[in-house]
This record gives sequence, structure tokens and C-alpha cells, in this order.
Amino acid sequence: MFKPNFTITNTTTRYLSEIAVAREIVLRAPLIPKWEIDLRRQSLINSTHASTSIEGNKLSLEEISDLMIGREITATRRDKQEVINYFEALNYLDILASKKELASEDILKLHKIITKGVLDDPKNSGHYRTPADEKKRGRVVVAERLTRKITFLPPPAKEVPEQIKKFIAWLNNKEARELDPVLEAGVTHYEFVRIHPFIDGNGRTSRVLASLILLRRGFDTKRFFALDDFYNSDRPRYYEALKSVNPQTLDLTAWLEYFCEGVAVSINAVRDKVLSLTGDKKKDRETEQVALDNRQIKVVEFLRKEGKITNKQIRGLLKTSNKTAYELLQSLIKNRVITKEGKGRNTHYLLG
Repeated sequence: MFKPNFTITNTTTRYLSEIAVAREIVLRAPLIPKWEIDLRRQSLINSTHASTSIEGNKLSLEEISDLMIGREITATRRDKQEVINYFEALNYLDILASKKELASEDILKLHKIITKGVLDDPKNSGHYRTPADEKKRGRVVVAERLTRKITFLPPPAKEVPEQIKKFIAWLNNKEARELDPVLEAGVTHYEFVRIHPFIDGNGRTSRVLASLILLRRGFDTKRFFALDDFYNSDRPRYYEALKSVNPQTLDLTAWLEYFCEGVAVSINAVRDKVLSLTGDKKKDRETEQVALDNRQIKVVEFLRKEGKITNKQIRGLLKTSNKTAYELLQSLIKNRVITKEGKGRNTHYLLG
């Protein structure tokens, strides 16, 4: 079984303490549904923009926001598909987080979602690289985007199945669950990048997996913060942190310091936003946070753009039945997210 090698330094401990304090403030804040939706929506958009931007995607935050509600934008087919894929992968995490154990098939499914319609060879989507791939394409390497200078040489394809097997065994073992969730996510991120099991899409998949670990461990149940934003803000440092791990000793100490710093910066940004919304009030029994699903967030995103929405528009937006659209509307009204106006055919809904 895979066994990570690292030391918890004073720097790591300081960041973990800072993270715990900020997280507690966020959890205790009396957020009304409208604020919760906005925080989660922005987190999903920021994560999608940052992670795809790291890989060279040119779409802006505003363009990604438009894509979320089905608007047409002027961009290449590949850029649009990459963003749609990543957003779908983030939404799929809610399903994976509910599973008791993760399996190789789950990782393959994630990769298939992330790379659907964007790889040169569609057969590589949802499949680990093989010796046949190496024979055809040559050895997979990690290189700088502009200079093409090789920065890392992953293990040969023939070793991928066994290394993935050991990695997944560790993920499902109590040793991983006994780690702080942030450390487990950091180890997961690096080890997946190191194995580099796919022809393409390894970076995006590793970042989604790190988010999955935090969700599984109950760290970011509200999906409020976007760790990818930190990586994208200083890409050279992100790559330097990944390269800081000695390939012989695989000592993750310096990488985990960087990873914990990223989580601290990200969750402190959420804390500051929450405090600005609530005026530093603490949650009480009368102001419970309300969990909203991805379909509801999509409806709210449409409302933010268009101002109002009808039952018919919801059916088209979500490709769902009249009954489901009605139930979704009633739930949003009950949680005071939207209000109903008009009667009969003139009925429409506004943000509360």
C-alpha cells in the first residue's frame, strides 16, 4: 500500500490552525439561502475558471457564468467544452462524496467527464495510459507550456495500474482518514500528479480529487471555497511547489506547506466575505444554513442574468418535467430565495 512521506512542520501546523479557526467562523455564520447560493455559485465558477485556465483555457469568469445558464458565447468549441466538462465534474463530486469507498472506476468516470470531447483521441478519455500508448506516442512527460522543458518524468505506463491500486487502497484505509482532511487532500493531489495515469487531463483530475477529499471528509460540505483560484493566481509557484518533491525520497513536506497555505488563503477569503455579509453575527437556532442543490443554483444564476424566470424556462434550462420544475420552485419560495409574481400565464419568479 502507498505510504506518504512527510513531516508536519511548524509552518504546516500554523496554517492548519488558521484554517480551523476560519472554517469555524464560516460554519457558525447565520447565512440566509440567498447568500449561501451566491457563495457556492461563485466558488463553482471560480474553480472552473481557475483550473481550466491553468491548462490554457481562454474563457473569462463572465463567459463561464454565461455558459452555466446555456447562453451562447464566442469561443472555440474546445474551450467551451473544457469548461462545461469541469463544471459537470465538480457537480458529480456530490455523488462520489456519498460513497463509502472510492474505486478505480470512480477516477476513470471523473476523467471521462473532464475530458469528454476535448482529447485528440477520444479513446483516451476515461482510460489509463498503456504501454501501447507509449509505443505509439512516446513516453508521457510533464513539461513547461511555453519552453517545453521537461520538469517531471512520470512512471512508465506498465506501472500505472499497480500504483493506482496502491494509491486507492491508501485512500480507503483508516491511515488516510486519520490525517487532517487538508493533509489528505494535499497528499492526494500530489500523488495523482506524480503517477500521471492519463495521456492528458491529469492536472484537472488531480485538482478535482483534492476537492473530493475535502468534501468526503466533511470539510467543505457547503462548497464555498475555490482552492484552484490560489494555484491560478501564481502558476509558476504552483509548478515549483510540485517540483519541490525529490523523486527519490518523495518527501512531501514542502509541497504540503504550500498546499496548506493555499487552503488557508482560500478559506480566509470566504471568511472575510461571510463576515461582510453577516456583520460578524453567530448562527443561532433560528438562522440555520440551507443546503441547495446544483439545479437550484443554476436557476438562481439564470435569475441573476435575466431578472425573472418562468416555469417553462426552468423546464428548458434543466430539461426536466413540469412537476419537477414546480417542486423546485416551491422549495426556493419556501427558503425565501425567490418570490412569485403574477397569475396564470403571467406567473413568473424573481430573486427574493
